[in-house]
Amino acid sequence: MYQLKKTFGKARRGEFQTPHGTIQLPGFMNVATAAAIKGGVSALDLKELKCQVQLCNTYHLHLRPGDETVFKLGGLHRFTRWDGPILTDSGGFQVFSLAKLRNIQEEGVTFASHIDGRRIFMGPEESIRIQSHLGSTIAMAFDECIENPAEYEYTKRSCQRTVRWLHRCKAEMDRLNQLEETINPHQMLFGINQGSTYKDIRIEHMKQIRELDLNGYAIGGLAVGETAEEMYEILEAVEPEMPAEKPRYLMGVGTPVNILEAVRRGVDLFDCVMPSRNARHGHAFTWSGCRNLLNAKYTLDESPIDETCDCPVCRNFSRAYIHHLFKSGEMLALRLTVMHNIYFFNTLLERIRDALDKDTFEAFYKDNIEVLGIRI
Repeated sequence: MYQLKKTFGKARRGEFQTPHGTIQLPGFMNVATAAAIKGGVSALDLKELKCQVQLCNTYHLHLRPGDETVFKLGGLHRFTRWDGPILTDSGGFQVFSLAKLRNIQEEGVTFASHIDGRRIFMGPEESIRIQSHLGSTIAMAFDECIENPAEYEYTKRSCQRTVRWLHRCKAEMDRLNQLEETINPHQMLFGINQGSTYKDIRIEHMKQIRELDLNGYAIGGLAVGETAEEMYEILEAVEPEMPAEKPRYLMGVGTPVNILEAVRRGVDLFDCVMPSRNARHGHAFTWSGCRNLLNAKYTLDESPIDETCDCPVCRNFSRAYIHHLFKSGEMLALRLTVMHNIYFFNTLLERIRDALDKDTFEAFYKDNIEVLGIRI
């Protein structure tokens, strides 16, 4: 259940009650694609890093170790030892981005595994059954992620099919949630808005999927090649059509600047691989901008990554030490920098919530919008 506590312009301060705990919004979901954060960070670490939600991926877990295996082991919560909310992506994005060969039909998609090339079929029912096996808190509806830019008429037909698929997703979840053996009989379903960069298709699609009265709604198919300005324009067009009493999730976004801009346009929930992916290449987010720890200037620098940060890494280790770890090829370099970046992103959303609580969001936005995009 979503509770809207207050607004500041379009920005929303809310809470989302789930079977595995309440999510404070706006919030960030930390991406654990194959049931682990890349960089050697465990579910036990996440508590100390202010993580609220772990995001795992249906496609990857279906291929390895197999959703049946996770089911036999009691679901993702027991498997990973994370006891908070878990969102599972439907696998749609990976089917369309990773699969070497794919054939889209009304029933679903036949594709070749990117691991071993074996042929796999996934449709709305299959995606929801996999996510039910995983026992996640929130399941995402199966949709087609079209290329950007996409041809107008194809985009229209694709969105119509995605609506039909959504009806099938909901029916299958309703069925599975009634079964005795279901791990999480209170699993929630989010629908996904598509439509490339065509505002009219986006708006019509949102109007259609909101009629299903789902637990939440996501905006997908953005941050995949269009400009930031185009993304913000789509958000502004779709936001008025999104139910005010449901959480709004912008998929795969993004940078600290993207997040600030999207919160300002009414978005509640975010996920992105950027904190861990950038960290593994030595890039650390700070309140002064992004810092490249591979640079030689940090060889003798005894300061923490960010002198204003109180994360476990900044409390204990220097830039010089982490620079040395990267240069030496030590795995600890990845772990420490990933931990710092996760903490930074979760703290960013915490400070946004605090600013909304105190009616100082506009000042917070103005103070940080330029700084957070700087490369030091």
